[in-house]
Amino acid sequence: MEKFQRIDAPAVAMAMPNIDTDQIIPARFLRKPRQAGYGDFLFHDLRFAENGAPKPGFILNRRDAAGARVLVAERNFGCGSSREHAVYALWDYGFRAVIAPSFGDIFFGNCFKNGLLPVVLPAEAAAALRAEIEGHPNGRVIVDLETQRVTAPSGKEFAFDVDPFRKHCLLQGVDEIEFTLGLADAIAAFERRQAAEWRWL
Repeated sequence: MEKFQRIDAPAVAMAMPNIDTDQIIPARFLRKPRQAGYGDFLFHDLRFAENGAPKPGFILNRRDAAGARVLVAERNFGCGSSREHAVYALWDYGFRAVIAPSFGDIFFGNCFKNGLLPVVLPAEAAAALRAEIEGHPNGRVIVDLETQRVTAPSGKEFAFDVDPFRKHCLLQGVDEIEFTLGLADAIAAFERRQAAEWRWL
């Protein structure tokens, strides 16, 4: 998993609440293997018309959205079904952080398992950040995991909380399995000690 430390990149804002995982990636695209990439399918039915033409009003089809790595969304982002592919699509498209007032629970957990940082900000702060981004189409947003701060294009800062274990894993670029494998020597030592001390087991 790629380490996450600090992002300084263009951002886009989506003011729609309750964007569910089927909007993030429609179910008909889930048959592809992970290595095939899911970025082309991100927000597919919002981005494209039935004939495949880009919808000019959608944010990711605007020229100033090119290179965006931070998405600032509305409440309950990633609700709906538990498909991990929603995170794959955001990651493969290029996003590394999603900021919102709240997230769907399963989506929130899947983000950390795949190196995507979900940042929870109060609704007023998220709205202010979206307004700044919309007012500065080429503005950059900084997301610093080490200091747990988001910096808006104007320089205004917002603090956020993150679970210490999840923060550690993202900073080190490891998932739960890799973290556990890193404790192999300690686990083996515990098992030897337990076998010696608790022979009755």
